Amino acid sequence: MTRYLVQRILVSIPVFIGVTALVFALYALSPGDPIIGILGAENMTRMTSEQIEQVRHQYGFDKPWYVRYVHWLGDAVQGDLGYPIKGRGTVVENLKERLPPTLLLMGTAFLLALLVGVPMGMLMALKQYSWLDYLMTLVAFVNLSVPAFFLGLSLIYVFSLKLDVLPTYGMQTIGADFSIVDRLRHLVMPSFILAVFYAGVWARYTRASMLEVMRSDYVTVARAKGLHESAVVIRHIFRNALLPLITIISVSLPQLLGGAIIVETIFQWPGMGMLGYQATLTRDYPILMGILLISAAAILISNLIADMAYALADPRVRYD
Repeated sequence: MTRYLVQRILVSIPVFIGVTALVFALYALSPGDPIIGILGAENMTRMTSEQIEQVRHQYGFDKPWYVRYVHWLGDAVQGDLGYPIKGRGTVVENLKERLPPTLLLMGTAFLLALLVGVPMGMLMALKQYSWLDYLMTLVAFVNLSVPAFFLGLSLIYVFSLKLDVLPTYGMQTIGADFSIVDRLRHLVMPSFILAVFYAGVWARYTRASMLEVMRSDYVTVARAKGLHESAVVIRHIFRNALLPLITIISVSLPQLLGGAIIVETIFQWPGMGMLGYQATLTRDYPILMGILLISAAAILISNLIADMAYALADPRVRYD
């Protein structure tokens, strides 16, 4: 296992470089001039072309994108992601400030989706073609179909404007001391919106995977031996249905960060999604590349976790 993980990490290095180089090139070649965001259109009209070029040289935008990427990568390896074009502190300091709120939101949404979606899918498979299966299938498809922004605005309208039981934005009440109850009240709606979609996805995959395993011969043999139905479901059906489910869940982990951009923007949650949205508007490349760095690392780490989970879920899977 250790040797396999080391090999996977070594393979991940060129993948990481390729992903960051591609995105860096897309940022650099996208339409628009980042100098406008730095100086402002009104200020640029009062500046000479020499002054504008001096600012462009100061920020390094006069060099080709691949030269700037090599410089960025060399500094990133040393833990230096530079300074944001707009804002205070360094990029690392901004990410350290915004990462914990995003992890709290994503972690809560992940647990909710896992605790709801997987049991829901198991029940759908065990009660195949029953009224309960049809009802839960309808609920799952509704979860997959409703856009996050629409659901977010609907919840704000009902629970904040009409019922006045939940706050509309932020992580805590302005001017109030920190309390767990207040934090949970702010966390309810954004985490629920993120969890709804993935609960529907995981429920559908759990149902399909379990139905495929239930038709296997070893399940019939287990029942013929007189094993209790709960033992057949847990030890034989669900455990063997875990492998495709592990893949889906591990792939969904980095996607939670992408979904958090919309949710954090709606609820003004001070996380990386909100930071990325603001950086996109101002074309703040250092901030965007810092967020990409974390996203790419999350994808690679989730793949490693999935490989280890395979070995734990199925003894036949071993990495020598």
